[in-house]
Amino acid sequence: MSHSITLTVNGKTVTAEVEGRTLLVDFLREQLLLTGTHVGCDTSNCGACTVHVDGLSVKSCTMLAVQADGGSVTTIEGMAQGDNLHPIQEGFKEKHGLQCGFCTPGMVMTAADLLKKNPQPTEDEIRRALEGNFCRCTGYHNIVEAIQHAAANMQKAEA
Repeated sequence: MSHSITLTVNGKTVTAEVEGRTLLVDFLREQLLLTGTHVGCDTSNCGACTVHVDGLSVKSCTMLAVQADGGSVTTIEGMAQGDNLHPIQEGFKEKHGLQCGFCTPGMVMTAADLLKKNPQPTEDEIRRALEGNFCRCTGYHNIVEAIQHAAANMQKAEA
């Protein structure tokens, strides 16, 4: 059965027809062509599909698109402001927080949620926040440094 949904994605209102069983990750990738949100495991273990729904970090492989109806979704494509990377994206670039890049969008989205809740997290708090995101390449050290770098820069920008 098809459902009409309307939501705001990266600041733009979108109306679309979706099957009731369509996952949010599939809607974003296949219908809206926002392929920065990755499908890694389909079981919510890896975190590659992490987006923000109404300001909260959500694994979009566990949410139906119809559940986002009326809401606001931010994907990795919505993090930068024009040509200016988000401070977390800049941190990943500056501190070499990525290798293959597959997990990076989910890591950035999870980090953004963390820094919104806790602008000055400790290394341990960062590592705990990332527990639901897998990276098979980096060993996490540079990811943690990237988030610490972003947190410091975001604090400076607010001062």
